[in-house]
Amino acid sequence: MSQRWSRKNTRLPLAILLFMLLVTFTILYIERSIQEIHHDTNPEQNLREASRFTYVKPNLHANKLPEVLDRFSRCNSTNEYSGKKIGWVDPNEDPGQGSAEEEGCDVFSGKWVFDNSSYPLHKESECPYMSDQLACQKHGRTDLEYQYWRWQPHACNLKRWNVREMWEKLRDKRLMFVGDSLNRGQWISMVCLLQSVIPREKQSMSPNAHLTIFRAEDYNATVEFLWAPLLVESNSDDPVNHRLEERIIRPDSVLKHASKWQHADILIFNTYLWWRQGPVKIQWSSEEKGSCEEVKGDGGMEMAMNAWGDWIANNVDPKRKRVFFVTMSPTHQWSREWNPGSEGNCYGEKKPIEEESYWGGGSDIPTMRMVDRVLKRLGPKVSVINITQLSEYRKDGHPTVYRKFWEPLTEDRLNKPELYSDCIHWCVPGVPDVWNQLLYHFL
Repeated sequence: MSQRWSRKNTRLPLAILLFMLLVTFTILYIERSIQEIHHDTNPEQNLREASRFTYVKPNLHANKLPEVLDRFSRCNSTNEYSGKKIGWVDPNEDPGQGSAEEEGCDVFSGKWVFDNSSYPLHKESECPYMSDQLACQKHGRTDLEYQYWRWQPHACNLKRWNVREMWEKLRDKRLMFVGDSLNRGQWISMVCLLQSVIPREKQSMSPNAHLTIFRAEDYNATVEFLWAPLLVESNSDDPVNHRLEERIIRPDSVLKHASKWQHADILIFNTYLWWRQGPVKIQWSSEEKGSCEEVKGDGGMEMAMNAWGDWIANNVDPKRKRVFFVTMSPTHQWSREWNPGSEGNCYGEKKPIEEESYWGGGSDIPTMRMVDRVLKRLGPKVSVINITQLSEYRKDGHPTVYRKFWEPLTEDRLNKPELYSDCIHWCVPGVPDVWNQLLYHFL
């Protein structure tokens, strides 16, 4: 008996030790599993808890707006960035819905095909609303091949432009472009595409102002452009006097502009290049007048996109209102990107780039990813018109020196035209017509 007890006494501590190790391992395993599940199912909340940022709900001052920013607004003081971010919730958000995907083939993947039988879709000289900034033929460009390129998707055909059908889609509706001068170029393209079938006495254009409106009486329809280059309120919201030394934005509010766009039936938004011009000053709606912080351009754009996303999430019913977001328009400032060893830009270019993998330095991939994150959260409320890659190929489509200049050109500049070439905007007719053909395809 004593020997049996003796054997039990020697084995008991070992059994207890093994049992305790098993229990400890089980507890650690369960805790780790819970953490992994929590991380996987709610990554945004997990990130926020680990972040030092404070999240601000945007667009809260509908009834009592703070003093409006204008070109006379100044920063009385500039403080260190407080770390505030824009936080928003879509009341109807489905975490698994993803972004709105169009059925069928990818019309944004393809190549440019020379087509001088069906292009251009309109004539520059026959559009009374043409902008001198985009009228390349009028201002001396003689190589007109840029007008004759058709975008051809790889696996299908883009819907052929039909001006009468487009007007039927717009009957009794307001189509509004909202954004910067690139979006204004797309608006001018659309007006030029549409106006030819409207009797002159049945069409009108409002004076150049914050909101410019083209009206077609027979269709009870308007095609409008709202100048809002940063989407959120800013001191650059004057459509003419916006070249300021200090750029100030109100990152938590699009309400000033939304009051003008909210009743449109079809909205086309863009923003990008204005955020690549250096840091911006920010004034929060809740802060006292003149108190600013400073952030990098991409940080300011992320705030603006989230404030815009909040408005879309809470105000757009996709069954009643169509919203499109046009991705970044590429620039062609450095010819070495497509012609290694050269030191020019887009000046003198006459043909598109044929290499399908080409990607220029003017298009920022991290910014595109940020925009994609916002758009995915909005799901079917926003459709994307991805102009970036197809426009990357069109180094030949810019005005360069063939446009009106608003300041006298010195002799030095005239002798070296590549130094003052516009490689940002686009000739019309040209690339923006295809952007509008994509819009028509999705409508």
